[in-house]
Amino acid sequence: MDHVNRGDPASILGLDAFDESTPLAAQLAEDARRRMSLEGRTFPRPPETKILTVANQKGGVGKTTTTVNLAAALAIGGLRVLVIDNDPQGNASTAMGIDHRAGTPSTYDVLIEDTPLSEVVQPCPDVDGLFCAPATIDLSGAEIELVSMVARENRLRNAIATYLEAQAPEQRFDYVFIDCPPSLGLLTVNAFVAAREVLIPIQSEYYALEGLSQLLRNIELIRGHLNPTLHVSTILLTMFDKRTNLSRQVADEVREHFPAQTLEVSIPRSVRISEAPSYGQTVLTYDPGSTGALAYRAAAQEMAERAAEGVTAAVSQSQPQSAAAPRSEDVNE
Repeated sequence: MDHVNRGDPASILGLDAFDESTPLAAQLAEDARRRMSLEGRTFPRPPETKILTVANQKGGVGKTTTTVNLAAALAIGGLRVLVIDNDPQGNASTAMGIDHRAGTPSTYDVLIEDTPLSEVVQPCPDVDGLFCAPATIDLSGAEIELVSMVARENRLRNAIATYLEAQAPEQRFDYVFIDCPPSLGLLTVNAFVAAREVLIPIQSEYYALEGLSQLLRNIELIRGHLNPTLHVSTILLTMFDKRTNLSRQVADEVREHFPAQTLEVSIPRSVRISEAPSYGQTVLTYDPGSTGALAYRAAAQEMAERAAEGVTAAVSQSQPQSAAAPRSEDVNE
């Protein structure tokens, strides 16, 4: 064993005996390196609270999954994080193990009844420093009820601002994530007006970029009329499969059009990530050593380091040309 490089995580775990050119061994080695680099790591705090809306008009891209797992990863990294579930389905609340049965104080009460956010927020039972304002089925009627209200687009922003201003400096939240439905109704508009940044999860599959230009145009409309500080700061590739040409081509297209916004870390397709919500957990607590959990922790670390360094990258006012969708015959299974 004298030939083993004890500083190399792959060697420590005995992975040096494998050829890393094979997909399985390469993944094991990457997981080992991430596990070693993340062990006991505390993430840097941003200079001020960062409020991000997680949005994508296309369904099934991992929007809610990304919200709860990034939030949990940042909290495990020592930060204080709040998730505001602004989707009537309440999937984010479910994944965090938060009670959101009908009648539970929720974002509906905040938006419609002017209930203070402090009376709605619950701590996540599995992760210290992680909190959630749950959504109940009542929120499904909020779109209609908001129509006749004064300053209807600003109600969530005002509630968040009041809540954050009342916090002591040492107890302030480092990140606030707002999870919205996959549509541009008044709930999503409220989320865009309340946030300063947009995080867009993009699925590494066919038609992933379809609709992205429309989403960016909608964000520009919000910038022009309701929230001039809003910008797309982060794009995260989800359901990535490095074994296929299709995933690699989608990733290349996204990075070509949004080089400054796209995180280096991508999230792989993972059974563990999909299973975790059915147990009322994020993948970070359901299977912390899994490939998906390590990927979300690495993505959270990249986000935290960029925020601490003051790296902000707003999408240009000019829209990128629509990227051509990869041909299905290019897929290499």
